[in-house]
Formats: sequence, structure tokens, C-alpha cells
Amino acid sequence: MVNDADVIHEWLTVPDIVERTGAPLQQVKRWFQERELVGVRRGENRALAVPSSFLDPEGPLPALRGTITVLGDGGLSDEEIVDWLLAEDPSLPGGSAIASLRSGSKTEVRRRAQEHAF
Repeated sequence: MVNDADVIHEWLTVPDIVERTGAPLQQVKRWFQERELVGVRRGENRALAVPSSFLDPEGPLPALRGTITVLGDGGLSDEEIVDWLLAEDPSLPGGSAIASLRSGSKTEVRRRAQEHAF
């Protein structure tokens, strides 16, 4: 589960995302509805949260949406998608799928997402 990543990643709730990006609440909700972002329920109140690495200063990391789509179409739940993106993988640049997306290795991450999901 996502617990191993707690030490490495800062988790942001919806209000945190609004504050960090300056986007209106409706826009942030739309990012989730349109699958530009996925999150998991965490903490005592079970608030929806995403790793900060899923965002750039303006909003969701642009390369994230297609990867979420591939993994979701393959039957992975949102929690499984988050776990896969954060999982350590020394064979990828940066050591994880999300780090590789952030460094511009979208094609390789999507290829591996397809292999994992199907």
C-alpha cells in the first residue's frame, strides 16, 4: 500500500492543492473528475490526498494524465495507480515512474504502464 511512500512524499489534500496552485476549488475538482489527478483517502478524516510530486506549480503534471488513463484502463484502482507511480524502480531515471515522468521520460513510463496494466 501507499504507506512506504509517506516518508518520501509530501501529501496534499484538495485545499492544499488550491493553495499551492492558486487554482479555484472547482478547477481542482475537475482535475480529479477528468482523471488528470488521482488520489487516495488518507488520515483520520479520510481526506483525498495526492503526492506533491504529481503537481507542478500550475497544476497536474502534464504527462500524468495519459499514464493514469493507461493504468486505469488496465483495471487498476486509484490507490494501485498511486502505488505504481511511487514505487521504487532503479531501472527508471529518477528511480520511480513519477520521477521519470518529471524528468521527461514519458514514453518509457507509458510503455511500462501498458505492460503492467495488460
